[in-house]
Amino acid sequence: MGKDIELAILFADVVGSTRLFEVMGDLRARDMVATCLEVMREATERHNGTVIKTIGDEVMSTFPTADDALNAAGQMQKQIAAHTELRVEGQPVAIRIGCHFGPVVLEARDVFGASVHTANRMTSQAKAGQIITTAATVERLSPEWRASVRQIDVATIRGQGGEVALYEVLWQTEDVTSMLPAIALTGRDNRRPQRLRLSVQDREVILDESRPHVAIGRADDNDIVIRGNLISRLHARIEFSRNRFTLTDQSTNGTFVQISGEEEAFVRRDSMPIKGEGLIGLGRIPDQDSPLTIHFVCEDC
Repeated sequence: MGKDIELAILFADVVGSTRLFEVMGDLRARDMVATCLEVMREATERHNGTVIKTIGDEVMSTFPTADDALNAAGQMQKQIAAHTELRVEGQPVAIRIGCHFGPVVLEARDVFGASVHTANRMTSQAKAGQIITTAATVERLSPEWRASVRQIDVATIRGQGGEVALYEVLWQTEDVTSMLPAIALTGRDNRRPQRLRLSVQDREVILDESRPHVAIGRADDNDIVIRGNLISRLHARIEFSRNRFTLTDQSTNGTFVQISGEEEAFVRRDSMPIKGEGLIGLGRIPDQDSPLTIHFVCEDC
């Protein structure tokens, strides 16, 4: 009899393993893949996870929490990237990882259900060296981990209908296995906490410690939905971290930012700090009276 439970499901596989066998030969390539699998297994077990199965060059694991899954994923990426024996023609071997948190059926040391398919789909969306996860996972992360993810795209998952937001985990920005708690960061910063008010089309969204990021674009699963012919499905993201607000453009046509008292800035596939007050235009120069313009004000709490 199966048991219904919620878990984080993680898939990790070696990128380009077929080429490994062509370049290295069967024996050396097999040993290299085995080393990768052992790194994945050790990371899983170290962070409270269970290896459900290994299939060729892929590992499927489950974890009780989203944080456990990303701690393991970060360790996998770091150790494989740094492993001196995992190199082909001078280049490090790479893995890709997908993760999703959701309901599964646990039966006979295996797991089943739509959540397993979603996690596997996240792996297929990941590139070499990436960790890709879902909004359902992000919602269950600690504030420290939430500050290390960004929405990068939306994708359609067969059998689920509609589009699903894709989040990249920025595991290379700092040592994810020893991240400082948020209270420690706040304690070292004497500045007062801040919040950012975003207003568009008679709607207001506030960013602060309790809501540290918003996604903006024309797709329905964005936090701020604005539709226009120059606006991408996922156009931009604004994040609050360490008492700073940062806008990251992820669009085709770029983002214009007009901070009061400063020259207008244009950002495309890049980031810039948001401060003071001003206007944001998605794909076009912001017009004070346009319903497509975002008004922002940064203020002390």
